[in-house]
Amino acid sequence: MVSKRILIIDDEESIQTVVQFGIRMAAGWDVFTASSGPKGIQTAQTEQPDVILLDVMMPDMDGIATFKALQSHPETEHIPVIFLTAKAQTSEKRQFHDLGVSGVITKPFNSLDLPDQIAKILHWQLQS
Repeated sequence: MVSKRILIIDDEESIQTVVQFGIRMAAGWDVFTASSGPKGIQTAQTEQPDVILLDVMMPDMDGIATFKALQSHPETEHIPVIFLTAKAQTSEKRQFHDLGVSGVITKPFNSLDLPDQIAKILHWQLQS
């Protein structure tokens, strides 16, 4: 089976490191990182990941603006996006889903559980 390709767009290097480690350890997937919306868009266009984990709260270009930009590019509009957010209110999650994101994962999370959460959201089968 071909390894999944995951792009993490988050301005906090510690989150990138923890998520990258957890996904690689738990699932063996390839992980790419970007520290800003513009860098994430560029990486998504060149790497064509299977899913993007996108932080909502980032300086300059936040997750919502980044998501809208990804959706406006033919190269990236098909890539599922899962928001990573500390905002756990039901109304905010509904707003995110109304935008068209594939799912929402609330911070804090266990990085070793992320592959299971991603697979559940995207209906992927994980290998045992």
